[in-house]
Amino acid sequence: MPKDKNAYKLIAQNKKAYHDYFIEETYEAGIVLAGTEVKSIRQGAGSVKESFIKIKDGEAYIFNMHINPYEKGNIFNKDPLRTRKLLLHKREINRLIGESTLKGMTIVPLKVYIKGSLVKMEIGLARGKKLHDKRDDIAKKDVRRQNEREFKIKNL
Repeated sequence: MPKDKNAYKLIAQNKKAYHDYFIEETYEAGIVLAGTEVKSIRQGAGSVKESFIKIKDGEAYIFNMHINPYEKGNIFNKDPLRTRKLLLHKREINRLIGESTLKGMTIVPLKVYIKGSLVKMEIGLARGKKLHDKRDDIAKKDVRRQNEREFKIKNL
């Protein structure tokens, strides 16, 4: 039975990005990793919570992405917080450069996942939310939770 081409295993997700930003566009990028880092990610040991993306010299890099050292990696383990290069097409990088120079736009990592045999990252072009936007989102979530609770009680 053939595997679904769109199937992936989620490793890490940046939930705070959806709370702090409006995600305008998303891109799928590859990550340049060492062998022990790939093995560690396959075990689910990675985090993108405090990480951010910058573009330098026409190439995209992710900073502060934490990948736990592989337990059997000994001398081959790399620094868990090292800067890693992201693999994007040139036209995607040029578009990100153009859009991120606009006021209030930034590039944020959204999730890390394994697609087939490759480690991929979903990055988003995002606009920062103001405090009142965050309050609106929280109010909508509260209303939705309350409605679900009432619906559940009615159908018991």
